[in-house]
Amino acid sequence: MDSMKKGWFSEFGQLWPGQTFSLECEEVLFEGKSEYQHVLAFKSKTYGNVLVLDGVIQATEKDEFAYQEMFAHLALCSHPDPKKVLVIGGGDGGVLREINKHSGVEKVVICEIDQMVIDTSKKFLPEMAKGFDDPRVELYLGDGCKYLESKKQEYDVIIVDSSDPVDGGPAESLFEQPFYQHLKDALRPNGLVVTQAECQWIHLGIIGNLVKFSKKLFPHVEYAYTTIPSYPCGQIGFLLASLGDSCKVPKRKIDETQTK
Repeated sequence: MDSMKKGWFSEFGQLWPGQTFSLECEEVLFEGKSEYQHVLAFKSKTYGNVLVLDGVIQATEKDEFAYQEMFAHLALCSHPDPKKVLVIGGGDGGVLREINKHSGVEKVVICEIDQMVIDTSKKFLPEMAKGFDDPRVELYLGDGCKYLESKKQEYDVIIVDSSDPVDGGPAESLFEQPFYQHLKDALRPNGLVVTQAECQWIHLGIIGNLVKFSKKLFPHVEYAYTTIPSYPCGQIGFLLASLGDSCKVPKRKIDETQTK
């Protein structure tokens, strides 16, 4: 475990050369190698339990809400009446948890490729993984690209909660134009897609490429971001691609009578 030395976990990655983020580790809770990636869970001294995939932090108990809430509510509030939602990735359950707060949603399908991510999250990040417990949630265990190939005009909102496009990693194809064409084909009229879109401080090349080819497919393409200290440079972005109107103005308001 090269990333864990002298009681500290350090995040090294090909997408942020020359910098790292470190957390003091109190206990390694789980370490395993799935068919797709290395999975690590550890208890940190200051950020609670932490989920790491292929050496990259995916979630910590301290700050995960900053990502999950923005991702899910940005997507669902940009649609006037979302009934059927697809999540690709997101095996920790955090985005599901937030989607489930929208009582108007009738069905949520999550397509996660790695069962080990789900199992590890349920054991060590239960406040996130409880998103799987809602009866409206249906799990498809498999490749998101292949799943989408047969889907035509089925979903109002699609959220792509992927890991980073590391060379040879399971998320690499999720940052390419053919995948976005499948996303478009799977949307109902006026539907929209929101995808994890990296960090504007260090990934302008990736973001620029996403925006460029998305504008060939969708009439409205916009970028949003949130701040979260455990992600590279403390920031992560979201690409919004809509077949309907711009996502800059919410299409509906949420109050206690509309949430579960």
